[in-house]
Order: sequence, then structure tokens, then C-alpha cells
Amino acid sequence: MRLKLVPENTNWNFFQHSRITFYGSICAMVISLVLLVANGLNFGIDFQGGSVIRTESTQPVNIGEYRDAVAPLGLGEIKITEVFDPAFAADQNVTLVRIKVQDGDEAVSNETLQLIKNALSEIDPDMKFPLVESVGPKVSGELIQKAIIAVITAITIVLVYIWFRFEWQFSLGAVAALVHDIVLTLGIFSLFQIKFDLAIIAALLTIVGYSLNDTVVVFDRVRENLKKYRKPELIEVINLSINGTLSRTVMTSVTTLIALITLIIFGGDVIRGFVFAMTWGVIVGTYSSVFVASFILLRLGVKRDWTKTEDVDATRFNTKT
Repeated sequence: MRLKLVPENTNWNFFQHSRITFYGSICAMVISLVLLVANGLNFGIDFQGGSVIRTESTQPVNIGEYRDAVAPLGLGEIKITEVFDPAFAADQNVTLVRIKVQDGDEAVSNETLQLIKNALSEIDPDMKFPLVESVGPKVSGELIQKAIIAVITAITIVLVYIWFRFEWQFSLGAVAALVHDIVLTLGIFSLFQIKFDLAIIAALLTIVGYSLNDTVVVFDRVRENLKKYRKPELIEVINLSINGTLSRTVMTSVTTLIALITLIIFGGDVIRGFVFAMTWGVIVGTYSSVFVASFILLRLGVKRDWTKTEDVDATRFNTKT
């Protein structure tokens, strides 16, 4: 007995509320862009320059006490945040201490880091410092440029690939879906001010690949059905194609989400941002493959002059409403 998440031979009309889903996606993208302008992103040390010290203590964390301990050092703004994780032990209290690079300096010196450690050790002599990360401002600026170039290059290559593999209408639909996924992911990171670092850039590029894979599967079936059926309207052919790949799409997404949600719960705070981006990306990527890429293809139209290879079974195009 096989597990079936989607019934066989579904015949759902995915374009019944196409205007609502498509223009809802546009509104979501606009809101995401407004959030990016208003809130910005919570850049990690990778993109800001500076150092992060991770502390672990058996004593409860008092952020005010931590700030009072480092304030006399005169190092400017030091951000201290407590980290919560279900995987932590009851007496495992973790904080992240972020120190920006001082003006004129290339990096936070080891002496400065040691002063901070000594100051915090006065609160708890047994405090541990299991992680210290440092990035200079010049390097962080280069990382931002390379990250932007990497994302734009990936989207451009996808545009060219789909254009040659299918037609330009397919290409624009696929790229629109990718831009939709990236903008919404950036928006959710801006809304919740989740740390944005190089790991998230890796997640964005992975989302591009995942979303593209879903879109290509649907588009490949569309092209196949366009060769078979020349009389039905394009909307009917696209609906048939989405229904034909729905079982595979849902099964792939659900199994991927099971692994990602497990990592969110048990993976620890170090990879939580990356895993959250991937989880969100799988959801919006699956959505955009059906409701964004396919809608764009429908609006742009596509040539119908391929050789017909078999007769149409008209009953397959009686779409449910």
C-alpha cells in the first residue's frame, strides 16, 4: 500500500482565482521591498565587519549586567543578544556579543577581544567562549558585492538556459518566479530581522535551484502536452500539465520540508537562519512554480505549431471549478 499525498488523475483548475493569486504575489513583493527600505536587513559580521563572541554560562543571562561589564572599555556600540534553542541544556545560557570595527582599524584586535572576555568573566569566572568570528570592513564590502553578483549571475544564466531549452515566454515566466521567491525571502528576513550572512546567500542560491527545478518540471510537461494537443486552449493545456506533475511536486516539497523542519527544531541556532531560509524558499518556490511562472506563460502565450502526435481526449479538459 503506497502513501499518496495527492489523488491520482486530479483535474483542479489552478487558474480559477489566478488574478487573486498573481496580484496577491505582486502585493507581497511590494510589501517586501518596502520592508527592505524601511527596516533593512540584519547583516551579520560577514557583511558589516567586526567580531562576534559566543558565550556560554551556567548562570542565567542578564543582558543589562553584560552591558555594564563591557561599557567601561569604551568600544562604542556593542550588541549583546541571548540565544534560545530547545536543544540547549537547562543550565546552558548562550549569548552573542557583536563588536563593530573601530574607525581606522582593519579588524577588532585580539587585545580588544581579550579585554571583552575578561570583563565578561568577572560576571561568571567559569564562562566559556566557544566561538569567535572576525571580518574586516574591506572584506565585508567585497563579500556584499560578490553576493549580489552571484545572485544576479544565477538568475541571468537561468534566463538564458530556459530560453534555449524552451521559448522566451517560458524563460520570462521562470525568471519572474525566481525573482518572486528571492524578494519574498528577503522581505521575511527584513520583517523578523533574522541575521543575514553568507549562509543565507547560499540558501538563496539553493532556493533558485529548487524553484527552477519545480518550474522546469511543469514547463517540460506543458511543452509535451502542447505537442500532443493543438485544439484545446492554452489555459487547459497548462492546467492539465500542472495536474499531471502535482503528485511529484507535492511529494518532493513535503519530504524536503520534513527534513528542514527537523533541522529547525534540533539543528541548533548556528544553522537556524540557513534552514529557515530554505524552508521558506521551498514553500514560496512551490507556490511560484504553479501560480506565478505558469500565469506569466499563460499571459504571454506560446507558439502552437508543433506536430500533433496523438488525438485529444476531450474529457481530460473538463476542468473542475
